[in-house]
Amino acid sequence: MTDSEITKLLGRIADALDRLAPPPPRATALDQADAFVWHAQPEGLEPVVKVNRIDVDLLKGIARQRDILLDNTRRFAQGLPANNALLWGARGTGKSSLVKAVHAAVNVERPGALALVEIHREDIPTLPHLLALLRASARRVLLFCDDLSFEATDESYKSLKAVLEGGVEGRPDNVVFYATSNRRHLMSRDMIENERATAIHPGEATEEKVSLSDRFGLWLGFHNLDQATFFSIVEGYAAAFGLTLPADELHAEALEWSMTRGSRSGRVAWQFIQDLAGRLGQSLR
Repeated sequence: MTDSEITKLLGRIADALDRLAPPPPRATALDQADAFVWHAQPEGLEPVVKVNRIDVDLLKGIARQRDILLDNTRRFAQGLPANNALLWGARGTGKSSLVKAVHAAVNVERPGALALVEIHREDIPTLPHLLALLRASARRVLLFCDDLSFEATDESYKSLKAVLEGGVEGRPDNVVFYATSNRRHLMSRDMIENERATAIHPGEATEEKVSLSDRFGLWLGFHNLDQATFFSIVEGYAAAFGLTLPADELHAEALEWSMTRGSRSGRVAWQFIQDLAGRLGQSLR
């Protein structure tokens, strides 16, 4: 081959290697927005222009949980010690809504104090890389994982366990971790009972996995609503968005809606309000 042919061949090889190389990382500056989503491929933070959330005052039936989480978040925003928080319990009871609402409320009190960064459950193994980026920032970060849980063969919980409290570096001082889950110990009851039943030492069989939940200093339980609280949530939404309907008619329609869904929760109440607003020809903005 001539020198010219070799040069062309090397050029084609270099182009092919460039195409195989991973894409450049996304921008990670935490001053671009108040909320971000962490992506593992390619690793980086994507700013969120508009967060899907509701006002903290519209969250009914969870006053105790709201006050505890709000106080913890305020202390963190002020640079004081604060705990990681696990919000666990029934579906649709306002766990993730509360986290986003509390973040917004604290930033109203202290503009720009907190960045909200959401990490998806499947990206937990990349958590150490994310924390390395956040550790270098001067901004305080509320790191959030929605619907966190682990199955029997899932070992990614070890990444979370190490960075929360147990690793050499541990959690950065400018980061607090909030997670929501339907499971108090982040693993199914069947899985816990099965491991205990088949273990030589039942008390130690699930200790490693159950101890993950111990890394959360706050455990906030969320439970199914009674009918009066459900009506209170519906009334609050209706008043906030100007949906005028007699109280008895509003209650009757909300009750029928909840019966068709088989449950009473904040999520079901919001879905009813969306349906009602649509039928009334009104916007929820």
